[in-house]
Amino acid sequence: MRFGVVVFPGSNCEMDCHHVIDKVLREDVDYVWHQQTDVSAYDCLVLPGGFSYGDYLRCGAIARFSPVMEAVADFAAEGGLVIGICNGFQILCEAGLLPGVLMRNARLKFICKDVHLRVERSDTPFTRGYNAGQVIRVPVAHGEGNYICDAETLKRLEGENRVVFRYADNTNPNGAMNDIAGIVNEQGTVIGMMPHPENMIEPLHGRTDCRPLFESLLAA
Repeated sequence: MRFGVVVFPGSNCEMDCHHVIDKVLREDVDYVWHQQTDVSAYDCLVLPGGFSYGDYLRCGAIARFSPVMEAVADFAAEGGLVIGICNGFQILCEAGLLPGVLMRNARLKFICKDVHLRVERSDTPFTRGYNAGQVIRVPVAHGEGNYICDAETLKRLEGENRVVFRYADNTNPNGAMNDIAGIVNEQGTVIGMMPHPENMIEPLHGRTDCRPLFESLLAA
């Protein structure tokens, strides 16, 4: 399987994602610069965390116009797997690949700690290695992870079972609606999540709760 880690000006977690794919999963991986317009060589694209373009306008709003995003949209439309982590989640929402928007945390403070996530679905390419209802531990590091959408969109997300991760055990760190921590598109091939699975995968991290997520991708 071949992965592409998309790098925007201001990305800061691309090396973490690259390390996991290259050194832990032992899969082929390239960095994909934001000006690249051909991503046809890849099976899965990763939009990592960071502060794309400094997030000076709105998180992900400028990155949404990078040349690579048109290619990412086409890639996703053809069934390609896409995972957006933290700032990557924000970019996917701004680009219209996922609904909703990420706003400032409810307490207006940057949060960096471990949280508990409940796996809501185990039938997506990203969660097949888990059981529905399973609770895992994952780190977060963000100032704008408060997921918000209108009532109609929320009803559709819940009705179509498109919420794949929720903050569990009262660990919602940012005020996100319905404790939403991760969602997928209608086809289940594009996921956005605020926590950082790439930072809870090796024994040196203290736990390996997120290794099944990446192994699920390989199985898919």
